[in-house]
Amino acid sequence: MNSRNRRLQTGAALSASLLLVTACSAGSDASSQRPTVVISMWASGEEETAALKSQVEIAREQNPGIEIELRTSPWADYFTKLTTDMASGNAACVVGMNSSMFAGYATGFRKLSAEDLQSAEVDPADFAEGATDLMSLGGDLYGLPTDISTMVIYTNEDLLGAAGVTAPADGWDYDEFHEAAATATSGDKSGFIVGVSANSWMALPISVSGAQPVTEDGELDLDGDEFVDAATAYAELVTDEQISPEFPSAAETNFAQDQFLAGNAGMVVDGTWNALRYLDNDSGFAAGLAPLPGRDSEEGLGMALGSGYGISESCEQPDAALKVLGSLLSEEAADDIASSGRAYPARTASQPLYLEALPEEHREKIQATFDAAFAHVEGQRVTEDWPKIGAYMLPNLIEVYSGRMTMADLLASAQSQFGG
Repeated sequence: MNSRNRRLQTGAALSASLLLVTACSAGSDASSQRPTVVISMWASGEEETAALKSQVEIAREQNPGIEIELRTSPWADYFTKLTTDMASGNAACVVGMNSSMFAGYATGFRKLSAEDLQSAEVDPADFAEGATDLMSLGGDLYGLPTDISTMVIYTNEDLLGAAGVTAPADGWDYDEFHEAAATATSGDKSGFIVGVSANSWMALPISVSGAQPVTEDGELDLDGDEFVDAATAYAELVTDEQISPEFPSAAETNFAQDQFLAGNAGMVVDGTWNALRYLDNDSGFAAGLAPLPGRDSEEGLGMALGSGYGISESCEQPDAALKVLGSLLSEEAADDIASSGRAYPARTASQPLYLEALPEEHREKIQATFDAAFAHVEGQRVTEDWPKIGAYMLPNLIEVYSGRMTMADLLASAQSQFGG
């Protein structure tokens, strides 16, 4: 009998032992004599909400001695509410978190010890490369992801083929990328379109330079020489070479993706979560994907991104919360995520189920790129001010792409303002 089945049989005993513990977000259900654990996570629309409810139902089945409540907010509101709840000590016990936002909320999470992980029946070794970095800070682990992603290059194979450009493949380098983008640029068609969101514009400079703009010690390093050089070359695709068009305005953050989907660009950078959106594009062109290019025939460095859960510092029922956390991070929950084709699970054993759920005509193409891209990733490193840095960079990137500011000056300015 496995440990989770034993847990089901001992659920009543667990609930009795936890009955007297109370908290604002993890209280006691008087009618059933069960402690209550609240889970918070963002969800926009019925589909995302239904997917979360499926995960929560698994946690309920595995923990019959605990009353589990799900609270959701749209992405646009979730982190504003979380800031207020953590400041007032009213955060849910089990808190959903995105890796790009984590550093700004780390103080509101409980550190997870080896004993905590054992209680939750979670082994970090079961998770993909880089997964343990996504909710870690200063060597301490605060949570683990349910899903994992990275950035890749999406290609319009029809546009590239018409220009005589061979579709990129694993192992290509920046020189090959640049040649393909330049060759495919003609008339109103662009070989590549730059981005403005943090993940989209930083991905290629990070891949080529092999350097993240945050050090392993968590210090901001936007003005590191290698990163600045790669980011400058990225901006020059617009300003000097006209391979990419200018962005019309900071308000049109999806301009690059929209232009690519309309068939007006040969390549664009976006996350693995959007693979089917591009491959099944409404414009009807043949699309492909490839890992980000590296430098001088070296493999590119990718960022592991993802979303997952941790336990709030204010949770007064950590024992019950750890069991719920373990269920949300369990193999059964990962299999549920994978088999829906909704996201690429962070648990490696469940990843084949995601590929099996994909349309057969895309499966081989996606698997080849995912295997290559995820083989060369490290967890994205961010600082507490990361959302503020993104907000600062957005309008100023428009200035850079228009030629009114240099990328080096922008990075130096951001480093001075947020680097301390």
